Amino acid sequence: MAGTLQVGLTGGIGSGKTTVAAMLSNAGALIIDSDAIARSVTAPGGAAIAAIRAEFGPDFVGADGALDRDRMRKHAFQDAGSKRRLEAIIHPLVGQISRERAQKAIDENRPCVVFDIPLLVESGHWRLKLHRIIVVDCAEETQVERVMARNGLARSDVLRIIASQAKRMSRLSAADIVICNERLSFEALGREVAQLADSFGLSLENRN
Repeated sequence: MAGTLQVGLTGGIGSGKTTVAAMLSNAGALIIDSDAIARSVTAPGGAAIAAIRAEFGPDFVGADGALDRDRMRKHAFQDAGSKRRLEAIIHPLVGQISRERAQKAIDENRPCVVFDIPLLVESGHWRLKLHRIIVVDCAEETQVERVMARNGLARSDVLRIIASQAKRMSRLSAADIVICNERLSFEALGREVAQLADSFGLSLENRN
């Protein structure tokens, strides 16, 4: 395939999106993880820290120089607008870093870049920037069971997180490719992702 294929990857919490991203990475795709970038810009000395301090005050930056996530979470619960103000600082930085990494991959003629974006559907602006959108899907009850087992959260907390994300049908309607990760073994999921990787011009010889 000529040029660098740019793919979006998304899925609800507990869908297995992170596992699929790791499999695609092992096949040779460059993964650009928006959540990881967001964590890096709010880490000690991160690019967002000065703006966060200016916008919210020094109390929202911990002694280690990172965003005080607990304080921000409590503040956001009391002030709904604070989440939008924080996103207005972080999202442009995440976008800039993502574009820089993607351009580097294009310049190096990498076969495939995968943008791992939990809020791909919610953001509304990715469709025209991507050649394909992959949605990792499973039933809501499966999401609940996986997250409860993985994170030790109460059922009500998991349902609250699911309710805050895009509706399942909205994600599916945005998909070019759906990976149904329902009652699949790790090996079976790997075989499905391997077929997909091959269609993207990735080499399974790159697997670790």
